[in-house]
Amino acid sequence: MKVVGLFLILAVLIGGIFWLVFYKDGEMLEESKEKSVRQPVVAGQFYPSGKKELAEMISRFLGQVELPEIKGQIRALIAPHAGYVYSGSVAAYGFKAIQGQNIKKVILIGPSHHQYLSGAVIDGYDAWQTPLGQVDLDADLRDILVKENSLFKVDSGPHQPEHCLEVEVPFLQIVLKDFKILPILVSRLSEDELEKVSQTLAKYVDEEALLIASSDMSHYPPYQQANYTDKKVIEAILTGQVAKLQETIGQTAKEDITNLSTCLCGRGAVEVIMETARKIGAQKIELLKYANSGDAAVGDKSQVVGYSAIAFFRALSESQKKVLLGIAKASVERYVRERQMPSFEIADSLLNKPLGAFVTLKKDGRLRGCLGLFEPNIPLYQVVSQMAVAAATQDARFRPVQADELEDLEYEISVLSPLRKIDDWREIELGKHGVQVKQGLHSGVFLPQVATENNWDLDRFMGELCSQKAGLPWDCWKNGQADIYIFTAEVF
Repeated sequence: MKVVGLFLILAVLIGGIFWLVFYKDGEMLEESKEKSVRQPVVAGQFYPSGKKELAEMISRFLGQVELPEIKGQIRALIAPHAGYVYSGSVAAYGFKAIQGQNIKKVILIGPSHHQYLSGAVIDGYDAWQTPLGQVDLDADLRDILVKENSLFKVDSGPHQPEHCLEVEVPFLQIVLKDFKILPILVSRLSEDELEKVSQTLAKYVDEEALLIASSDMSHYPPYQQANYTDKKVIEAILTGQVAKLQETIGQTAKEDITNLSTCLCGRGAVEVIMETARKIGAQKIELLKYANSGDAAVGDKSQVVGYSAIAFFRALSESQKKVLLGIAKASVERYVRERQMPSFEIADSLLNKPLGAFVTLKKDGRLRGCLGLFEPNIPLYQVVSQMAVAAATQDARFRPVQADELEDLEYEISVLSPLRKIDDWREIELGKHGVQVKQGLHSGVFLPQVATENNWDLDRFMGELCSQKAGLPWDCWKNGQADIYIFTAEVF
């Protein structure tokens, strides 16, 4: 009996200890879910280790920036990754261009300086620490990429000693709020690997995502030769063609350039960014700033490293807009008069991208027809042609356009971003977001400009969308019965 009593006492004691260690406020603590944090490895070397000093340095760099006029939404950047005293003033141009934007996730892609890598290697930590605080990783996106494409792998080992992505994070912490990062390292990818990696990434680069390729330019030629080499490589990047970049680097490497060890140290990362940007229609590319280490106050001009800040925009030029408006008008007039669709030969690469669009027709300032197509498998210019005719002849709200009305028609085109499903209607921003609601066989769409043109608040905008366009209850958007998708549009 004494032995049994002793065991009972021990059991009670062990149980009590277990409760104290593993429970708190009635909930079990799971040690396995404790946040893992990557600590900075180049703080105090590449940038200051003190919070105040670091913030002041970045703010000083940003304050010295004089940006060119930004026309369009920046979807990707190339930024340097050297010590801030050398490259910080150049990097500031890229980060200044996105300051204050509603960016929620930043996909950082850089080269591995310590080992050769196969595929695209994503860091496995939960968060990254800098002197300015912690930034969480986008674990959900990481899981999606790894599940969808075997080229994406999770391994914190290569990230642990690597500086190229770490140095971008403090800048992001100064210019953005409430964002997550996804750090990816790559070496050189084959043509097939590049296609697969960029194709997968492009699916998840929505309007609140930003791509950053971390890369310096030429390494170690004299000052003037670095300027020459970097200019050629930058011009190749600005074409948006990976093949042109590869050709330029190959030719430059054969030239007699003193002490040149590389033309572009993050070449693999830059190629991924270029190809992904192309797939999402961000093919307007601008150089924001170039300099090399010889331009720094502490710089030595005998052997330098080049730095650039390059932005990738999703925007149509005025000439491209004019072409699309011309296609819309010609398509409607030809079809209404002859019942035939015209054909067009368009060489422009952006207009040949499969981008969604709506075409709106107005007469005397009043709506005369509006139809569109999301996520098509045909080029943008064909979408515009077909949707212009559809708006003129198939919008059930109006009788078909007649020949005597053609001279009075006004044309408006909205080029669309991909749809993004949201779980919380509070994410909708009036005037910025268009919205699609779906429930069963019922669906309806309002373009972003509908709210502005009618001076509607959110309740009226969404209520009219649900009831008028989708044939659903007025408040279905609030009670969780309908699926809600948002998008943005470039309207002209």
